[in-house]
Amino acid sequence: MFEPHRFGNDRVSLTSYARSPKAVTAKGLLYVLLIASSITMLLPFLWMISASLKTNLDVFEFPIQWVPKNPQWSNYVEIWHKIDFARYYFNTIKLTVIITLAQLLTCSLAAYAFAKIDFPERNALFVGYIATMIVPFQVLMIPQFIILRNLGLVNTHLALILLQSFSPFGVFLLRQFYLNVPNELLEAARIDGLSEFGIYRTIMLPLSRPALATLTILTFVFVWNDFLGPLIYLHSPKLRTIQLGIRMFISQYSADYALIMAASVCSLVPVVIIFLAAQKYFVEGISFSGLKG
Repeated sequence: MFEPHRFGNDRVSLTSYARSPKAVTAKGLLYVLLIASSITMLLPFLWMISASLKTNLDVFEFPIQWVPKNPQWSNYVEIWHKIDFARYYFNTIKLTVIITLAQLLTCSLAAYAFAKIDFPERNALFVGYIATMIVPFQVLMIPQFIILRNLGLVNTHLALILLQSFSPFGVFLLRQFYLNVPNELLEAARIDGLSEFGIYRTIMLPLSRPALATLTILTFVFVWNDFLGPLIYLHSPKLRTIQLGIRMFISQYSADYALIMAASVCSLVPVVIIFLAAQKYFVEGISFSGLKG
């Protein structure tokens, strides 16, 4: 009789503390801090959108006119004609979609093997594979270029696809998620006659949608914004990505700030769409993969 009474008093005390002026003030300050941080992070993006709808003379006016009186919507039309923006857009979408799908396949298969299949030196091999993440890209850049040049893949999209279709981080992310799946579920599937690939396809993939969505967003954003890789391996104008296209536009029309901002806004649209579409799964995947702080 004593224990329930004590727990009941604890609940009452917690409720009363949550309603106390001190707790309300602390919560209010937290909300103010979060709102201020969000506004600070959004200001550069809002300025970019505002500048993309202005003339070059009005971009740097002070005080800033956040809502232009005469929006220059023609900037978004002109940017597609000043350079071959449509081709750069298509090349970037092509590389991003192919590399993202390839990473989902390779990382999920490797993560399932490292998490649920018992084979000799599994943990040592996993540690060695993950340890490659500590090697800077600048160290690997020249050897990778020499190998791909000898294979005749320089100045082709296939070079970037081969280099970026495998991700130690993606394997680590999915493995952490797979470790949370009970082994009893897989043992029951093996008893029913399912092969390892059958278990991976019918059980692990449906259960790992949040982790796969997280990896999709991270890979999509990385490949879409990648500048150094295309700069090294893509020399032909027909193969350039949107990042190289914007850089070329800046070098040719460095004074057309409004058009530069319009091109930057256009380049952000697919990333924003992907993130908003998978935001729910992204947060859930981070939580269940053991990456939260």
